[in-house]
Amino acid sequence: MITKQKVQELAKKYFSENIKIRRHLHQYPELSFEEYKTATYIRNRLDDLGVSYESIGNTGTVALLQGKKGSGKTIALRADIDALPIQEVSDMDYKSKNEGVMHACGHDVHTTSLLGTIKILEELKEDWAGTIKCIFQPGEEKLPGGASILIKEGVLKNPEPALMFGQHVEPPLPAGKIGVKSGLFMASADEIYMTITGKGGHGAQPHRCIDPIVVSAHLITALQQIVSRQAPPLIPSVLTFGKIFSHGGATNVIPDKVEIHGTFRTFDEKWRARAHQEIERLAWQLCKSMGAYCEVNIVKGYPFLKNNEALTNRTRQHIADYVGEENVVDLPARMGAEDFAYYSQEMPACLYRLGTYLPQVSGLHKPNFDVDEKALEIGVGLMTWLALQELA
Repeated sequence: MITKQKVQELAKKYFSENIKIRRHLHQYPELSFEEYKTATYIRNRLDDLGVSYESIGNTGTVALLQGKKGSGKTIALRADIDALPIQEVSDMDYKSKNEGVMHACGHDVHTTSLLGTIKILEELKEDWAGTIKCIFQPGEEKLPGGASILIKEGVLKNPEPALMFGQHVEPPLPAGKIGVKSGLFMASADEIYMTITGKGGHGAQPHRCIDPIVVSAHLITALQQIVSRQAPPLIPSVLTFGKIFSHGGATNVIPDKVEIHGTFRTFDEKWRARAHQEIERLAWQLCKSMGAYCEVNIVKGYPFLKNNEALTNRTRQHIADYVGEENVVDLPARMGAEDFAYYSQEMPACLYRLGTYLPQVSGLHKPNFDVDEKALEIGVGLMTWLALQELA
């Protein structure tokens, strides 16, 4: 039997090594679906450990670990490997060396945790039974999401896992704290692109124009009734427009076209589909009533993420056993999205949150993002412990 103390000892033993891995990954981030050097680095580490693997989805890697104590069920562990198009602002000597690209969402931590977990599990393989499928997934930050691509390419087959764990950094929680949420956890996320075409002209002669800027102002305001008056009150929904720009135009020139880009998020697939229809209907009718024309393109993104209740309840207990009940934090649902949701639609899955708080860090996807590296010891040890408990 592998004890908690043994796992903790090994997580501590390899802590400095894992810091080096994380800092290397942080220095050399790569954008979604372009993670070629990252994939090579991961595969080189697996070669060093003597672990067999296969490439998938171009820059994805799947490693299979086999316990020597006998056959058993198969479980999966997932880490995302891509970075974001953000210029890092940092004085750290391990800051990004790739201009305009940084690990601002903690995927370097996720990848390090899984590599560290693999090392410990390999060291202990004489004492556990079953199979562990370790997935290094590309493209979490960009539609259609690397998870959807890997699933289509068979990542959940041969062998088929009975369940899956994922880990994500949680900047508000101190290192040592773990966040858990059973059931609905993260929202679906769709991208909305609208082009409003009017009739441009001189700003001093608006009566001879159809002003797409005025139309777009009315449209943005009117579309909020989709959430405030049409969404079922008990289903959380968000409709946000984060970008608006014109084709042409000046202080004295009315442009011909305006583009609006936004996102729609919710937790219910039937309402999600109806909301898409309502957005298109309202946009087309309002623009027509004002003499303009509207093209609407809604790109369906990640589904909602649902942590399997039975698995998550067990996971919460395993976490409490490992870090102590006082260090388990029950999290609320959130409107952010994660492509781990694709896995949660296919099998029992649980995404938990690893505390990484630093006082100077305001949140994810920020140019000053960083983590308290003490979290790596917990992240590696806990993922190892969860895998072993579910194989027991």
